Amino acid sequence: MSLRTLRNNFRLFFEGALLSYVALFRWLRPMTYLASKVVSPLSYMLFFVFLGKYASNGSEASFYIVGNALQIAASSGIYGVTMSIGGDRRDGTLLYLFGSPANRLTVFFGRAFMHIIDGAFGVVLGFFWGVVLLGLDLSQANLGALALVIVITTFSTCGLGLLCGCLSLVTLNVMFVNNTVFFLLLLFSGANVQTALLPAWAQAIGQALPLTRGIAAARQIVGGASLAEVSHLLAGELLFGFVYVALGYLMFRWFEAFAKRRGTLEAF
Repeated sequence: MSLRTLRNNFRLFFEGALLSYVALFRWLRPMTYLASKVVSPLSYMLFFVFLGKYASNGSEASFYIVGNALQIAASSGIYGVTMSIGGDRRDGTLLYLFGSPANRLTVFFGRAFMHIIDGAFGVVLGFFWGVVLLGLDLSQANLGALALVIVITTFSTCGLGLLCGCLSLVTLNVMFVNNTVFFLLLLFSGANVQTALLPAWAQAIGQALPLTRGIAAARQIVGGASLAEVSHLLAGELLFGFVYVALGYLMFRWFEAFAKRRGTLEAF
């Protein structure tokens, strides 16, 4: 690969990442955008934390705060990434994209890049609310290790989002898929229910999803565990992230060929 080609791919990656993110929220006014990024996650987090505190007589508040702070990554990772890919079809730019000689790998990963940053920021904000409003104690936590957990968990969740986003190339009912995946994460990732208390089949689903290991690692770090003690959980979370990204890219290329052959790129 020549230096010029490499430079063009980098430009395509970052410009595509930025423009797809801007295009996704272009119709929102600033206050509406802030409400969707701040008020909505906070209200959702407060609901589950107070419900959990009530159910546990207040003895496991940190369990619900950490779990639901990490769950915020799913909003950007699932909905944001999927809608970025689907937006090309909805807005009629998919024909130009698939008709161009643009590097498909660069285009594909670029759709998730801004949402990894956005999702990680949302999780940090969730921890901020947890400390300021809900009394989460981070005095024993290694904040550097916690930051690494947040980045890896957000990446793995966006990997699943890329996989789901490919479905938007061949179906218009992708929101049904998004909602189903989001609630599967909510139920089986351990955000609100200890995975050990779930039936075996539910634990198996949870182990195949992102977030599960990241939430477990974050709880241990908040409890004072070192990075080395949770490294196996982070390695598993990262591995699942790459697996989902690889499967998503393979589906992206297959759906591109399928949609071209069936002439469904503009079908609504």
